[in-house]
Amino acid sequence: MQEEGFSVWETGVSRGGKESAGRAAAREGRTAPGTVPRPCDLVTVPARQGLEAVDILRLRDGVGPVLHDGACDTLGFLVPPGTADGWDVPGSACTRTSGRGISLAGPDGGAVPEPPVQGTGWLVPPEGAYADATDPVVLRAALGEAARTIEAVDRCQ
Repeated sequence: MQEEGFSVWETGVSRGGKESAGRAAAREGRTAPGTVPRPCDLVTVPARQGLEAVDILRLRDGVGPVLHDGACDTLGFLVPPGTADGWDVPGSACTRTSGRGISLAGPDGGAVPEPPVQGTGWLVPPEGAYADATDPVVLRAALGEAARTIEAVDRCQ
């Protein structure tokens, strides 16, 4: 099954963000990113809006791993499981994962892993992300801000 250029899949996130994300997780009594694989859903958006959202999220230290499809038409944001149940952002789709349990850890546990979906690449690899998945509330806000930015730019041209 395909969803906007991405196969429907599940990933066990076993690499996370920066060291500060691990310290924050430990302080809150959660598992630090990069320690325990867990499934993720996938939010797909057109590349132009997704790239704007990635920039917004990076400025706010809130971006998790992000994939791009082979044609660079679509970006996919890893989000926590269950996000698809309530996702309703126009122009995007959130796909429940298929249960394949692909690990984002490299074969030696430290290398940047291959993207879990064939024909994709990492825009933000797991080791360069601030979190093991992007918070859906934060992503929703960033996508809205990105759409407004794009609309404003297009009006000025």
